[in-house]
Amino acid sequence: MRLFNNFSNDIGIDLGTCNTLIYVRGKGIVIDEPSVVAVEKGTKQIFAVGSEAKSMLDKTPSNIIAIRPLSDGVIADIDSTEKMIKYFISKITPRGQLFRPTRMMIGIPSCITDVEKRAVKEAALRSGAKEVKTITESRAAAIGAKIPIFEPAGHMVCDIGGGTTEVSVISLGNMVITSAIRIGGDKFDEAIVKHVKNVHNLIIGRQTAERLKIQIGNATPDKNIEKMELKGTDAITGLPRRLEIDSVEVREALKDPVTRIVDEIKSTLGHTPPELAADIVERGIVMTGGGSMLKGLPKLISKETGVPVILVEHPLECVAIGAGEAFELFKNRAGYENLDE
Repeated sequence: MRLFNNFSNDIGIDLGTCNTLIYVRGKGIVIDEPSVVAVEKGTKQIFAVGSEAKSMLDKTPSNIIAIRPLSDGVIADIDSTEKMIKYFISKITPRGQLFRPTRMMIGIPSCITDVEKRAVKEAALRSGAKEVKTITESRAAAIGAKIPIFEPAGHMVCDIGGGTTEVSVISLGNMVITSAIRIGGDKFDEAIVKHVKNVHNLIIGRQTAERLKIQIGNATPDKNIEKMELKGTDAITGLPRRLEIDSVEVREALKDPVTRIVDEIKSTLGHTPPELAADIVERGIVMTGGGSMLKGLPKLISKETGVPVILVEHPLECVAIGAGEAFELFKNRAGYENLDE
């Protein structure tokens, strides 16, 4: 977290299901924290936000609730989302100074409804922004990944977030074709939780499943079989129990959500105009988002599609950076008026 005496008026936000990132143009990423809010029951008063609140998930006393105000890439609790945005902006405001961003651009999945989009904009406006626009996550990710989107050529971006996966083909600054499904890193965690319970009668939490996914999760067979110890509750006896699980079993647990993502990419490629498809075969598929960091996933997608796959250097940051740079990038260009569409 960094404080600045002189703020840019342009802020980009990746309001993610798992993490919220805030980018200030000219300053970089200034907030990268979990999208979690802990509030007191009844009063709804903020108790903790971000990393501190995430550590409280499933561990709070009866008078405090730790919640994730976003689900599947959209706002589930507008009041908590507003408070979360306000809190994060206050964290980067120099003490004693009042900061109100003039323009705020928020990355959103293309699959959300108009009602869900209005909820996002309303939460941002209520948090203090003077002007709020939205941009689809894949277009923001392409900008953040420094893809030359205004070229007369096809560029495919696959952004795998916590709640959604969006696949788009972009040319001349606009999306020629786009598709999105509500499957992302969260569904990976849920699949692991379900597998461990069904196969081993062990109940584990989402945070344990997330650690398992990060440490030994994979999408393709690996020469080295890794192992990890889990701790949870026996579903039959109700007593605490330990379990050792290996990476082969984790890959099997992740098979369904991973396959659905691969199928969505293949479907999008199948609907891409031939000339743009030829560009993609030459340039490759660019992968962004935290879910794209699952070990072996780029390799699996390349094998299944026959197209090169490039995982960007900082996949988690692309949407926030692209959203923050979009105002200036689209200035005086066709397509600016369509950023909200």
